[in-house]
Amino acid sequence: MNHLFVDNLTVIDFAYLDPTRGLVGESWITDVVLGGELDDQGMVFDFSNVKRTIKRIIDERVDHRLVIPRGYEGLSWNQDTPDTFTWALTDGSHIGHRSPDEAVVWLSSERVVPSAVAALLERELMAVLPANVTSVQINLREDVIEGAYYHYVHGLKKHLGNCQRIAHGHRSPIRIDRNGHRDYDLESAWAKLWQDIYVGSEEDIVRRHVAEDGVPYVTFEYEANQGEFALTLPEKRVYMMGTDTTVELIAAHIANQLKAEFPSDTILVKAYEGVGKGAIASR
Repeated sequence: MNHLFVDNLTVIDFAYLDPTRGLVGESWITDVVLGGELDDQGMVFDFSNVKRTIKRIIDERVDHRLVIPRGYEGLSWNQDTPDTFTWALTDGSHIGHRSPDEAVVWLSSERVVPSAVAALLERELMAVLPANVTSVQINLREDVIEGAYYHYVHGLKKHLGNCQRIAHGHRSPIRIDRNGHRDYDLESAWAKLWQDIYVGSEEDIVRRHVAEDGVPYVTFEYEANQGEFALTLPEKRVYMMGTDTTVELIAAHIANQLKAEFPSDTILVKAYEGVGKGAIASR
């Protein structure tokens, strides 16, 4: 058998639900190996079709979606409202979510792990690849980050593309320079503050309430061109901003907070949105 490989084909930025961590933003780099017989061109699969076919399917299926493991016993929904579900957390609180179908991926497992997502993608790719391709191997991996990073989830209701989905996310490094020198302590502090966080916009809040067990919750809701979105989270798992939550505004927000804390210092923030992209703000 012959094999064709493509490393770093794409980066999947998405969110998933975990029983303890809750709503988790993630970024996985995708490597692909195709096995099979050579076609009339002497190829397993034309490189020019890799991005056209394989990357497109991977991006459409998982990227900027919320991945939900259907086998988790704490998952509940009503047949009358299949677009809405509740996710019970191990600390006794819960997360509620409502969105159009295309904003979620249902996974046939109890937990979201790279191998389970890869198996889903491999099955879908095998259904569309030519007959000479007899195997597909997907490897999903995290970027190697030297320094502080955080996992965050957000939704951008004004975005005309898939960023409007209320629960998609990223695993992101952060760099902070103070007076021209990198400040590792400040980077670590923000990474700790934003670990497994939902970054929400004040204008999207429709309700705040305290449950019978004393847990405060906040509900976000908006309508975008893909449909209606709603998300309810324990307040302690949310960081609020007075603006939208684009990476440009996130970088500016962090820089403004640090400038207020150190008014006589020069601050530079390099905030990433997943792998290899982001925004810079200086104050």
